[in-house]
Amino acid sequence: GHHLVLRYRGEIHHPLESAGEEYARGFKETPGIISSDGIFLEGQSLWYPSFGDNLLTFTLDVEIQEPWGAVSQGERTRHEQKGGTNHIRWESPEPQDEIYLIGGPFTEYTRSIGDVGATGRSPEIEAMVFLRGTNKKDEKDEKLAKSYLEATSQYLEMYSRLLGPYPYKKFALVENFWETGYGMPSFTLLGPTVIRLPFIIQSSYPHEILHNWWGNSVYVDYPSGNWSEGLTAYLADHLVQEQHGTGADYRRSILQKYADYVAVAKEFPLTEFRERHSAATEAVGYGKTMLFFHMLRQRLGDDTFIKGLREFYEKNRFHRANFDDIRKASEEASGEDLKAGFRQWVTRTGAPALRISQARAEPKGKGYLLTAVLEQVQPGQAYSLRVPIAIDLEGEEKAFQTTVQTDKKMFELKFDLSSRPLHLDIDPEFDLFRRVDRAEIPPALTQVFGAEEALILIPSGADKELREAYQKLAESLQRSQPWKLEVKLDSEMPSLPGDRSIWILGWENRFLKEVIAPLSPYQVSMNDSDIRIGNTELRRDRHSIALTARNPSNPDKALTLVATENPAALPGLSRKLVHYGKYSYLGFEGDEPANIAKGQWPVLASPMSIPVEQDDGFVVQPPRAQLASRRALADLPPAFSEERMLKEIRGMASEALRGRGLGTPELDWHGQSFQEINID
Repeated sequence: GHHLVLRYRGEIHHPLESAGEEYARGFKETPGIISSDGIFLEGQSLWYPSFGDNLLTFTLDVEIQEPWGAVSQGERTRHEQKGGTNHIRWESPEPQDEIYLIGGPFTEYTRSIGDVGATGRSPEIEAMVFLRGTNKKDEKDEKLAKSYLEATSQYLEMYSRLLGPYPYKKFALVENFWETGYGMPSFTLLGPTVIRLPFIIQSSYPHEILHNWWGNSVYVDYPSGNWSEGLTAYLADHLVQEQHGTGADYRRSILQKYADYVAVAKEFPLTEFRERHSAATEAVGYGKTMLFFHMLRQRLGDDTFIKGLREFYEKNRFHRANFDDIRKASEEASGEDLKAGFRQWVTRTGAPALRISQARAEPKGKGYLLTAVLEQVQPGQAYSLRVPIAIDLEGEEKAFQTTVQTDKKMFELKFDLSSRPLHLDIDPEFDLFRRVDRAEIPPALTQVFGAEEALILIPSGADKELREAYQKLAESLQRSQPWKLEVKLDSEMPSLPGDRSIWILGWENRFLKEVIAPLSPYQVSMNDSDIRIGNTELRRDRHSIALTARNPSNPDKALTLVATENPAALPGLSRKLVHYGKYSYLGFEGDEPANIAKGQWPVLASPMSIPVEQDDGFVVQPPRAQLASRRALADLPPAFSEERMLKEIRGMASEALRGRGLGTPELDWHGQSFQEINID
């Protein structure tokens, strides 16, 4: 019942600094800055009084000269202009773990969203977009803002129906004055380039919106491990891929990052993850956590998994929560004891590694008996695993699919089957978190970026300008990578070593053919004027290329070729290559350079997919049977539009008419827009 008034003033200006090892993003950070470019204040800048680590509610009044505006959490309850000054108030009755204030010259776009709740009608939510610029609305920005407002409506509806009501009264996209990808309670702060990338609305944007459930309303109890990033990645990044039918490919890419970036010495349990500061911490904190939630879903089933998430959200909203709280909610939803599974994946370091062998079929009665040996080959004790299995059967279009439970280092598989088994696949859709075999994944740039030790070979035969440009590329890689990287001329090496990954720079490099030769199984060929990858032709005089092969003397090490005849393209390549880590080959054009080709080599022979030996000498032939199709965990609602609104109104009217026994007549609106239609 007492009030304490503090008055204070001062200057806050912490210059932007590079964000540590996170080379794959190249973002800069500051705890706080007030400058002519803009305002960014967070809790670390100590711009407001802090009393311990308690959650807090606040009312924030801002006076700022036009045309600048100010954005914070919660609801804007005042927005007035008086005498050239904007008077703005933000109120957050919802408990917060810190207060943000963002300022700049904004042009504002808004849309009210009605029902985005799981059931019934939720309070109206304001979708907002703040783009930097004067109050004069630009046609391109208006189109951009409209696309974000529509996407906001879609994602809020999808996640509200999936998890429970959206916890705030607004969601705002705010354009920052430097490149960022931040998610705050009730808004996201994205950089000017990031906002305008065409794929962001379907990739990063749903991730930032979902953080308002995970991390920005159910807060993370950091001392016990950050569960939020992995769960958000699973229900955003992975869900989008599921909706496009590429969930298995995405899970494989997550396992590939873990294999390429996380050496045994870099592994740590999920309870020790706080935030991403390197590719290795991302592979564990985001990737392993994401696949942990995927395995939990596979065990419980979609409905129970969702029920557990809704229970976790309802009980922990505006409180700090940990993995144990997630376990309790999942146990309540399922009626199962999940302690052992959570303990294994959350507190144990490392990953299982599998090997399958001795697959054999013999006639048994009217059918066949299939036997095989499944091993866990990782060091240490066995994991308790639910292993997905697919078996191709003679004459069947669809594979026989099942799971086996094992907690042994060596486990004998036995299946009684009605038809002849031809092919055996272990974890064919990458549903298990595990350390994959190199042969299961394609050679990719992540393998050379994740190497603990690497060598760069500069072409001694290139002309001076090009050689110097390659030297600068090498120096840039040295500065940006956390590992040991040695730079030499190709003339200094009698042969390629097998104990490290190698960057081979230039068409003129004396080891050029040693990169191309291992790629012949992927339909890669080269002559003096171009390089062909399947049906793709990349010309030396027009294109810059990057491609990766396995080192023939050591498959755990990569050979990566970067070559161009245009020295001006190399600075851009040094910035861009890290953003294409999952790809096996890349083609670029121009000085920028612009990407015009990319792809992954196919997996030619996975050790997790083996033919079944036949006792009677039957010869197993491809093709392979199909796996069962899967539904995404949630579907994205259609975009807000007049066409959608008219369709919904027609449905409501038809239902009302049928309810009065009037049948289902054709409804003709005579071209009216939905604002002009009144329905009693």
